[in-house]
Amino acid sequence: MKKTDNISLVFSFLAGLLLLFLLAPLIGLFLSTTPLSLFETAQEPEVQKSIWLTISSSMAATLIFSIGAIPLAYLLARKKFIFKRILLGIINIPVIIPHSAAGIALLGIISRDTLLGKIAESLGFSFVNNPAGIMVAMAFVSLPYLINAAIDGFISVPERLEKVALTLGASKSRVFFTISLPLAWRSILTGLIMMWGRGLSEFGAIIIIAYHPMVTPVMIFERFSSYGLQYATPVTVLFISICLIIFVAMKFISKKTNHAETGEN
Repeated sequence: MKKTDNISLVFSFLAGLLLLFLLAPLIGLFLSTTPLSLFETAQEPEVQKSIWLTISSSMAATLIFSIGAIPLAYLLARKKFIFKRILLGIINIPVIIPHSAAGIALLGIISRDTLLGKIAESLGFSFVNNPAGIMVAMAFVSLPYLINAAIDGFISVPERLEKVALTLGASKSRVFFTISLPLAWRSILTGLIMMWGRGLSEFGAIIIIAYHPMVTPVMIFERFSSYGLQYATPVTVLFISICLIIFVAMKFISKKTNHAETGEN
């Protein structure tokens, strides 16, 4: 019993140090900003446009690219084929490479001189310095979070349920939309939230592809490099606060949805 108590004390101490490491910078950031400076920053049209662009671009990227990510996750969860492990490794490459390198790689296929760039220009827009390029950059670095979460969700769905439905005459598409997708939805929703949140914070890939129009992480960097910490801090605190409120609201909605599905109170 004494050994167990000692271990608990050690674990509690280590956990406290880690929490302090995570919270101290945020607490210091909020304490260094006055309500007046936050209010004044929130009134700036440039800041308002930047925050809206960041949130809407990340949301749009998440919704658009999930159309392909969820079916891909289902195939990876259910099918066995050669080079599957290699494909899983490729999907996770954006997580491990420097995001500035990801921006350079993306620029190599969507710049104005490339085939995709020329197609985009023929349609009247360009990926470079355009919200479309911002969404591409956000999606590239954040897709692994959705795909991996969705794979885990589909794996947790018993295959026998799908097989029984097929033997009873249901089509594969009906099985997917009425059995597989609903039962895996909790994990998929978590993946969607994580993908959206990761896209919000992206800086390295975006600054390569689209310095303008300026998303909030780029604006924070520009204000810090041009005017110093004091000028960048209010924007940082405002952006973190808004993202935190949205994130908590989405998690709350997710929890309510899960409780409704499981019949919990």
